[in-house]
Amino acid sequence: MVAQVETRTLTLEPQFHPAIEGLVQIVTAPHRNFFTNVMAQALRVAGQGTPVLVVQFLKGGIRMGPDHPIHLCQHLEWLRCNVPRCIDTPELEPHEMEALAELWQYTKEAVIRDRFSLVVLDELSLAIHLGLIAEAEVLDLIAQRPRHVDMILTGPEMPQSLIDRADQITELRRSFCP
Repeated sequence: MVAQVETRTLTLEPQFHPAIEGLVQIVTAPHRNFFTNVMAQALRVAGQGTPVLVVQFLKGGIRMGPDHPIHLCQHLEWLRCNVPRCIDTPELEPHEMEALAELWQYTKEAVIRDRFSLVVLDELSLAIHLGLIAEAEVLDLIAQRPRHVDMILTGPEMPQSLIDRADQITELRRSFCP
């Protein structure tokens, strides 16, 4: 005796899975400082195996340009401008301007080539304010970045065009109690 079992035919229809879109975050304050909470976030993400790039445009670091990054943990690359001082003026020596331009070029290429999933651009707003990096170039980089890349932009006096483009804005304030 032969038994027949009725079975349904499975149809495998392609399902739409939306791509994860990276966020543009801004962390700003009325004063210049190093945003430790941003660095903590970068370290946490890198510790989970995600490639992270931290670029400090105005903090000097002898022999710290794109050719000599610091590697904090396995997945975090940290760069500073290859100048021996912190930049706080638009008047730069030719070798300082060259070092900053080289760092900015490296940053743009690293983002476009999809080398990192999180990119922290520290004190970027000051570099724009001092006229050292063009605001339009930053907007272009945000628009051209791979879809999944998160970016964190920091610094005081953040241009309104970047604030308008941001998905998340954090303003740090100091309050003193007498």
